[in-house]
Amino acid sequence: MADNEQKAMQLMAEAEKKLSSSKSFLGSLFGGSSKVEEAVDCYLRAANLFKMSKKWAQAGQAFCNAAQLHLKAGVRHDAATNFVDASNCYKKCDPNEAVSCLLKAIEIYTDMGRFTVAAKQHQNIAELYETECVDLARAMQHYEQAADYFRGEESTSSANKCMLKLAQYAAQLEHYDKAIQIYEQIAKSSLDNSLLKYSAKEYMFRAALCHLCVDLLNAQHALDKYVGLYPAFADTREYKLVKELIEHLEDQNVEAFTEAVKTYDSISRLDQWYTSILVRIKKQINDNPDLR
Repeated sequence: MADNEQKAMQLMAEAEKKLSSSKSFLGSLFGGSSKVEEAVDCYLRAANLFKMSKKWAQAGQAFCNAAQLHLKAGVRHDAATNFVDASNCYKKCDPNEAVSCLLKAIEIYTDMGRFTVAAKQHQNIAELYETECVDLARAMQHYEQAADYFRGEESTSSANKCMLKLAQYAAQLEHYDKAIQIYEQIAKSSLDNSLLKYSAKEYMFRAALCHLCVDLLNAQHALDKYVGLYPAFADTREYKLVKELIEHLEDQNVEAFTEAVKTYDSISRLDQWYTSILVRIKKQINDNPDLR
């Protein structure tokens, strides 16, 4: 491994030397551009050797150097590819630098009109902000931008996946109106598609729980509206649970509320998102002596 690292460092030095000679007067007269191409090749070979040695920061830097040279030469697609390669290396050691590289790639892709590829990179940035950098507000921004680009390219399914992520985090950060708007919108569009119709109940359930975090009366009105749009919703366990929770909230009955959730969970497991939202709703019984 040390041998690969040594070779990579020699290639980096070689690339620098070729660049210096391409800038000299004689160098520019005698094949300056071919020297730049050779330098790019040295950087890319060095990057791969650094990767083999698990020297992720150095590999990322080598890919960035190649990207900058491709940009200057007007080879934009290759430059964008190199920035993405650099970000994949930086993901392992410096997530913020990985984001920075992806933003550079996105700038090139959008300039070239390649919005689907740009959308996928915005998704990658959002995932980095979810897991590595942990900044949910920024993750939301990039999911929203990705959805916007996907929608523009008629990739509705990919756009919806990003919007559902956006709604999930909006609710977590207590931006309930935004979450409700997204869940209701996707539920309505699901009803127009016979293959997706069944999933509408999940989005209506999520939206109803977000309503419950804000206001009981609005939650009741929302349930009535959902049944109007999708009569079969009234027969679902999700609808029945929300109806039950509204009753227990009105009666200030913590035990019955907990029991209703427990019964539902014993048949359909509630994930962490549902659990955290339900805990917030339940807390209202203690915080608001009179919910009515």
